[in-house]
Amino acid sequence: MLEINILRSEKDRVVAGLRKRNFNDDDLKNIDRILDLDDNRKKVLTNLEQLKAESNQKAKEIGALFKSGKTEEANTLRNLVAASKEQIKEQEEQVRAVMQELDTALLDLPNIPHPSVVAGKGEDDNEIVKDWSGELPAFEGFEALPHWDLADKFNLIDFKLGVKITGSGFPVFRGKGAQLERALINFFLAQASKAGYEEIVPPLMVNADTARATGQLPDKEGQMYYVEKDDLYLIPTAEVPVTNIYRDEIVSVDKLPIKLTGYTPCFRREAGSYGSDVKGLNRVHQFDKVEVVQIAHPDQSYAILDEMVSHVEALLIQLELPYRILRLCGGDLGFTSALTYDFEVYSAAQGKWLEVSSVSNFETFQSNRLKLRYREGNEKPQLTHTLNGSALALARIVAALLENNQDENGISIPTVLQPYTGFSRID
Repeated sequence: MLEINILRSEKDRVVAGLRKRNFNDDDLKNIDRILDLDDNRKKVLTNLEQLKAESNQKAKEIGALFKSGKTEEANTLRNLVAASKEQIKEQEEQVRAVMQELDTALLDLPNIPHPSVVAGKGEDDNEIVKDWSGELPAFEGFEALPHWDLADKFNLIDFKLGVKITGSGFPVFRGKGAQLERALINFFLAQASKAGYEEIVPPLMVNADTARATGQLPDKEGQMYYVEKDDLYLIPTAEVPVTNIYRDEIVSVDKLPIKLTGYTPCFRREAGSYGSDVKGLNRVHQFDKVEVVQIAHPDQSYAILDEMVSHVEALLIQLELPYRILRLCGGDLGFTSALTYDFEVYSAAQGKWLEVSSVSNFETFQSNRLKLRYREGNEKPQLTHTLNGSALALARIVAALLENNQDENGISIPTVLQPYTGFSRID
């Protein structure tokens, strides 16, 4: 959530940033509405405090009047205090109404893009900041199979059984497919621990306050699975519960950066697309992911973003997967993000690039909702910056590994994974 003081003091920057997100003039009127609501909030609060102060003063005078025998004056003043209490209740209700309207308006406003983010309509306008310079996998002498056919041929993933048990988008990993999935999880967690991240095993369901604090509500409410009876949401990413560990906290500046990692299954409704783009593991409703999260000092967050990008890049290099890095344009940037880098790996049998990671800096957008601050010495607490990244999302990584490493007899396992799988090939 954007800070009101930024909307007020840096309005030109806010407007320019929102135009990168394709906001039109009517959309931008919401900024003036928010500032008007904030002015109204201040005015109502001032009136309320004045009423309370006057009422308290009169209440003190009542006792003194009774003691001095001025009963009639005391009773008159008592009636005035009673009337003031009714006015105070009305003013408090007005404050609540204004605050609710202000919060709703602020929650609907996305983050301001970093200056390096270019304007654009959608994914076609994203910038490739690092392209693959080597040769892309090619196959000779046999017909390369897409991962869903490889999964069926070698009994690695059963998509039909997933439909039977749950529905479309819930694959069942089995045999060496399950072992490969577990090996990737353990490899990613080991690399995160080596990089100094504390491992967290968080809950897989969160309450509305938690989902709102990281920006999933109200923006992504339709993408999350909701457990109505218990008023809980299945997590779309470990970012949600892990970042919320520090909600409503003031941390000492010498504790920054805080580095956390967690493996979780992730649940997303992902409604809308059909065809080859969603076939097999390309788009599923449940998938495994290892997430990395950092809570950082504002002066260090963009250097930390570069560090996190390098961490993800190192994973793909070790897995020997062709990859490229994109900087998202304003039209494709997530609601909460100031700057996002996407990683894509090449899927050889499908002949296309698949997104496998997003690494983002949210600046103070999440921490303002989280009320997550740091304190330096005796100075006033300041909002931290928060960052997160997929390191990595497994479904499409598995798809690329199967497709890119196939030959006419089976599938080779990258060297770095073999200590985790216990086998070097799938035949």
